[in-house]
Amino acid sequence: MNRQQPHNQTTGQVPETVISESGIPYRTLGSTGEKVSIIGLGGAHIGIQRDENDSIGIIRTAIDNGINFMDNSWDYNNGASEIRMGKALRDGYRSRVFLMTKIDGQTGKSAIEQLDESLKRLQTDTIDLLQFHEVIRMTDPERIFQPGGGMEAILKAKAAGKVRYIGFTGHKSPDIHLKMLQVAVDNSFMFDTVQMPLNIIDAHKESFQKKVLPVLIENSIGVLAMKSLCNGLIFNSGVATAVECLHYAMSLPVSVVITGCDSIPILQQALEAARSFHPMNDEQRLALLARTAELAEKGGYEPWKTGTAYDATSRNPHWLG
Repeated sequence: MNRQQPHNQTTGQVPETVISESGIPYRTLGSTGEKVSIIGLGGAHIGIQRDENDSIGIIRTAIDNGINFMDNSWDYNNGASEIRMGKALRDGYRSRVFLMTKIDGQTGKSAIEQLDESLKRLQTDTIDLLQFHEVIRMTDPERIFQPGGGMEAILKAKAAGKVRYIGFTGHKSPDIHLKMLQVAVDNSFMFDTVQMPLNIIDAHKESFQKKVLPVLIENSIGVLAMKSLCNGLIFNSGVATAVECLHYAMSLPVSVVITGCDSIPILQQALEAARSFHPMNDEQRLALLARTAELAEKGGYEPWKTGTAYDATSRNPHWLG
């Protein structure tokens, strides 16, 4: 493996990066010591194919080409994403990946029920990384950490060997992320990972990059970037290409950029972005941000922050327990 020089930015230094034999850069996941591919395969796009064999083919092609970080969630496509990924990870593929999934349950009962269902669907005894999904309300942190809450149950599951690492995700507000981190500290707990939107629009307004990312780096928490293509809204505008968007996110001090690949051609695009990646310097980064400033001011390119269309647990409050 060849080492890639770390790149200094205002938000911190990228984790140690090593180029694998497949040409895919690998980075260290926070303080865990785990080595994960700079591109993660998004689970929400796995399960939408008409034929499950197409889903399995995407997953296995990704793994065969060096992607080892698998994203998923208990609620994606009514469980189909986990079921298909479980089938894809047969025949020796499970040992080649770092498997992450998420649960919505915030009570102890709902959290453990969803975890056990995910384990069954994914056909595994252990989830490498389990994350509390959609921390999008200011009341969510206390609810998860309350006595008898989801965190208490998942810590017991970790002690039992069902889970190796614990994180959380959210897309609504950096302030909610900061509160979750503070409530964790108040309960003598430190998350292993945090997942959040990081893209060239977020950098302009109500920014996870500016408000949350420095805190994660300071505490050696693994950073998982999502929505780096703004669900295609950015490159559909013609202001930036998909590869530029991915390279921007990769140039931040993140461990993984999770991206949805609903077909082999889109997967190949992600693989090429990873293999061709060289960290952006400050001049390149600022030029890209200048090109997107007008879009950010116009609004509408991060609807998960301002609307409810992406708030699955708001439409299904019973998932929270």
